[in-house]
Amino acid sequence: MKFDALKDISAVVQAPPLVVDLDGTLVKSDLLIESAFAALGNNPASLFGMLGAYLRGKPALKSYIAERTDIDVAHLPYDAEVLALIQQARNDGREVYLASATHKKYVEAVANHLGVFTGWFASDETINLSGSKKAARLVAEFGEKGFDYIGNDAIDLKVWPQARECIAVNAPGAVRSKLKKMSPNAVVLKTLPKQGKAWIKLLRVHQWAKNGLVMVPVLTSQSFSVTSITQAVAAFFAFSLAASSIYIINDLVDIDADRQHPSKKRRPLAAGTVPILPAMIAAPILLLASLIGAFLVNPLFLAVLTGYLVLTTLYTFSLKRKLLVDVVALAGLYTIRVVGGAAAISVVVSEWLLAFSVFVFTALALIKRYTELTVRFDQDLPDPTNRNYRKADLPIVATLAAAAGFNAVTVFALYVSDDKISQLYANPKLLWLICPLLLYWLGRCLMLAHRRDMNDDPIVFALKDRNSLLTVAACGVVMLAAMIRL
Repeated sequence: MKFDALKDISAVVQAPPLVVDLDGTLVKSDLLIESAFAALGNNPASLFGMLGAYLRGKPALKSYIAERTDIDVAHLPYDAEVLALIQQARNDGREVYLASATHKKYVEAVANHLGVFTGWFASDETINLSGSKKAARLVAEFGEKGFDYIGNDAIDLKVWPQARECIAVNAPGAVRSKLKKMSPNAVVLKTLPKQGKAWIKLLRVHQWAKNGLVMVPVLTSQSFSVTSITQAVAAFFAFSLAASSIYIINDLVDIDADRQHPSKKRRPLAAGTVPILPAMIAAPILLLASLIGAFLVNPLFLAVLTGYLVLTTLYTFSLKRKLLVDVVALAGLYTIRVVGGAAAISVVVSEWLLAFSVFVFTALALIKRYTELTVRFDQDLPDPTNRNYRKADLPIVATLAAAAGFNAVTVFALYVSDDKISQLYANPKLLWLICPLLLYWLGRCLMLAHRRDMNDDPIVFALKDRNSLLTVAACGVVMLAAMIRL
């Protein structure tokens, strides 16, 4: 095992107690950040209360959040190797203590859940048990060099000098370097895998495909100039960076619910494969980059992207918990991408295109909700806590999805019938062929969702599904044929 270097500890007859840090060490997360975002998700107005509490000091902030927020400690991402170290110490007859700057409500809950600690130390309403204060508390309890300590962060550099044995888990490079200078015999463990793939998953790069909707106005307006395509590509990346920043915020808000979901529990923040603090810092950086990119496209596109950010923020903190409002909001977020594409290349959005987008994206949003509910229904899980739907709603959700999807086809048929279309397309009659293709694809999506063969967002699923790709290609060929004068 990776901690063979600790065998000499167990050889000591009167070995001192082992003290374990919580955030980033025993748990691959930060419970203060988690609980703060959970509080914001439950009540966005609590932000003002947090700011007021913070002005009174960190103990007041932690107490304010703890009073209003519960965390399901059973589903926290515990570090398996740290748990193994604790078990090894217990097998050697040593006492083990949990010591954390986290509020005592959460520390006590973790200690009671695991049932492996002799005792615990934590922050309360008056003391923030971090750094030098934690070191002083442990020295007062066990004496200088009277305990071994497992930590992970720079703040633990104030605790390790007081410990007999120093153990670091997943510490940053700078922290490892300082610790080794301080204590050459310190044990350094790294239990997190390489984070490149985890970050890509956190940013939902595979979801960037949705932002290809900004290219729709290029096709429908037949604006194929180099300038238009360049502006549309820039708009694609601006939307992608903005979406990734919101995905991070959404995962922070939903982290507790995600851990209780059969597939979402593998998301990087829920699983602890990406540290929570760097992820929180990355969100505003991505957001700023997207806004700068949008400004470089043109001011109108910046205004549209800002509207998207406002709506998606409202969705994250409020709208997604409201029955059917969440679906309309999702449809709006998809449609805004189309509007953004038009703004980027400075063309007017067709009313037909807007109407079609609203109906088709409402259908896809409903299919997404249907798929999520089927997972809970099949695995006999409770109704979702972060969505206002029940498993009994499955039939009506499917019915609404079908109605919205076929209304979209009706709108497209009316669009093809419009006299103005003959002025834009050389062979407008060919566009009628797209109607059966849309009927086929939307109907197939519903059937696959019903059969439990769709386990992803419908748009992302379409990019992986051969029949869907062939359908999209067929629609593209029909549109090109309608544009070319024979």
